[in-house]
Amino acid sequence: MNADSSDRLDLGDSDPDDLATHDENDAVPDGRSLTLRTDSDRGQSLAEQAAMLYYRMTWRMPMHRLRLSGKLPLRLLAVPIDPVEGDRVQGTAVRAGHFLFRGLKKNHKNIDFADLKLPPQFEDYVHRFLWLRDLDTAASRDQAMPVAEKLMEQWLDANGTKIRQPAWRPDNCGWRLLIWASHAPLILSSNDLIYRSKLLNNIARTARHLDRTADKATSSLGRLVAWSGVVAASLLLPEGRVRQIVGEAGLEKAMGEFFFADGGSVSRSPLNQMDAVILLSMLKQVYLARKLDAPGFLEQALNKAVPPLTALTHFDGTMGSWQGGGATAAEQVAQVVEASGVRARPLRQTRDWGYQRVSSGRSVLILDAAPPPIARLSVAGCASTLAFEFSNGDCRIIGNCGGAGLVGATIPAALARGLRTTAAHSTLCIADSNSTSILPDGKLGRGVGAVELFRRDVENATRLEANHDGYVRRFGLLHKRLLLLRSDGLELRGEDMLIPDGRKLRRKKQDVAFALRFHLGPEIESDLISDGKGVLLRLKDGNLWQFRSTSSEITLEESVWIDGMGIPHEVTQMVISGSVGRGGGATGWLLKHMG
Repeated sequence: MNADSSDRLDLGDSDPDDLATHDENDAVPDGRSLTLRTDSDRGQSLAEQAAMLYYRMTWRMPMHRLRLSGKLPLRLLAVPIDPVEGDRVQGTAVRAGHFLFRGLKKNHKNIDFADLKLPPQFEDYVHRFLWLRDLDTAASRDQAMPVAEKLMEQWLDANGTKIRQPAWRPDNCGWRLLIWASHAPLILSSNDLIYRSKLLNNIARTARHLDRTADKATSSLGRLVAWSGVVAASLLLPEGRVRQIVGEAGLEKAMGEFFFADGGSVSRSPLNQMDAVILLSMLKQVYLARKLDAPGFLEQALNKAVPPLTALTHFDGTMGSWQGGGATAAEQVAQVVEASGVRARPLRQTRDWGYQRVSSGRSVLILDAAPPPIARLSVAGCASTLAFEFSNGDCRIIGNCGGAGLVGATIPAALARGLRTTAAHSTLCIADSNSTSILPDGKLGRGVGAVELFRRDVENATRLEANHDGYVRRFGLLHKRLLLLRSDGLELRGEDMLIPDGRKLRRKKQDVAFALRFHLGPEIESDLISDGKGVLLRLKDGNLWQFRSTSSEITLEESVWIDGMGIPHEVTQMVISGSVGRGGGATGWLLKHMG
């Protein structure tokens, strides 16, 4: 992406109250920027997939098992603190005899850890031992130890000596090693010496496995997790100096692949960003447990990763719904930030992370002003370019459906696919098609290749002007969006334009239909005004807002909003429909506080 140096922001530390008050005294400089997407990327080729499959098959060979053998450690050199609390509900479920994950249950009785037959994310939850954190949060040590040790023995019997997917996938190994170390009192306090030896031996085998597989993880987040596991093992197991040198070099490289220069993740996913902050915070605690200083690149990465994350929070601290994430609760976001130890202002304007934030009074506006992630990174990527969210106080007025990355009992795979579409976001959609295509294998295909943004402060307002080329190839039209938020936050003006690209058009001369969607937040009552061009909005805090269209009539339709727990809520969407010819057209609208 090309941008003027004036676009850069000062990310220095600020007063802790800044995160709560969203102070806007640090002005955002004016500037124009262009963000490009590598459209030629189509994910792993068949040859690469075949090579990776063969590589994983080698895990089962005697040579790999031989490489994992070695000296048995007698103990861990330290027990780091887990800076993040677990989920009490899920922890209580573990103590009661079953795993609970996003509404799905798996009973411990007769459980086969070698073949769980669960959705992939649920299996990862089990194999990463994240349930151990939940159990530790929900029960006393005396209550939790018997449960933890029994499940640990069952897992070791099934997976301790057999190296296979998904239990031994590098990212699962990295998370598991960090969780085991942080909650060692629950699993390593037994007087059974055979059990202790078996577990300590498996920790050492996991470290040796990561030594050889960390760089083979299939995602940038996976490599970041795996190399963090290598570094943690070097600090927690004896004779780890060489492993530490290699591990820190691999970790620094993985950070360069995972983070943009502005601190946001290359996947543009707030879920991945939160995972990365938690991961690096846990690794930092390993250094502290050994009374060592964390390397400078680790501290720098944490300092840069938190401001982009908090940039997606609304005035009440809840997370916006972007790139597969749901509306994560304010308490959970605050806990992640506190775990990092970083206190910095939310990043207002980002060059690569791609989200624009405007905070005025008690209102927050967030705009997706960058292309979606490339194919290799789009596990739950969304065609959300130029979508926006808008909140006032504790009320999210305009939002996106969200939740595509939270598959579980309440969000089946078919619904998750729908939540990734352009129509599931508050933006413009032409002919019921996505601005970036979603391929049958779940990856993102062709579409938005470039987003041009211009931001500046005008008299008593902030102006965002952006356009994308996602519909140029099919319809010869650029989508341009103009947003103007008044300085008191009580009026948001917008205009959506479809502009001829100027190239040779591939479509016929007939008009094409468009739909401009505004998904309302939860607990908002909406009533059409008699002329059909306005909607009266009653918020849960008693405030009254009005939405008006300057041209076409508005219809109210059903929609869905996914909270941070992956639970759908019925909401309403306002839709402005119309059609444009080859010459394009424009639709203006206004959202205003009425009292």
